[in-house]
Amino acid sequence: MSDLPLPDITLAADRAGLLDVAYARLDSPVGPLVLAATRRGLVRVAYADEGEEPVLESLAAAVSPRVLAAPARLDDVRRELEEFFAGHRREFDVALDWRLTSGFARRVLRATSRIPFGSVSSYKLVASEAGSPRAFRAAGTALGGNPLPIVVPCHRVLHSGGGLGGYTGGLERKRTLLAIEGVLER
Repeated sequence: MSDLPLPDITLAADRAGLLDVAYARLDSPVGPLVLAATRRGLVRVAYADEGEEPVLESLAAAVSPRVLAAPARLDDVRRELEEFFAGHRREFDVALDWRLTSGFARRVLRATSRIPFGSVSSYKLVASEAGSPRAFRAAGTALGGNPLPIVVPCHRVLHSGGGLGGYTGGLERKRTLLAIEGVLER
């Protein structure tokens, strides 16, 4: 074991090109979040109800085993999320790394990322914008696998009749996020 303090080890690993995925934790009004970024951008926002270990293991398997806690690399993301939760940010300005998505799912998530703050869309409209108007169920599946919830606002997608539909983080979180945006009452 090195005598260097942990932040110095992380900095040394980063300088040596050995830090492929930096992660940090954020306490939020919707529970603890694990945030992860690569050099390309934010790659994962995860609800960490079961702790961060499952999230880190999936990142190690899907992106790189070189995953280290490096909160400073996620300062901008954490600041923007805190501003969003406080009602002071309407859109995110962080680069996104889309590598955990592909094909139709990526098109659905990109369409979802264009839904403005305080607005909602439907599964059918998102599927249509992704190029497959009749694939609304597949759009729901793609949204359920969103690796970047909140930043890619899948909480803004509702059933055509106005029902909430589902949400990876649970319906209470979806209600909270929509209330932050003024769509629902708190």
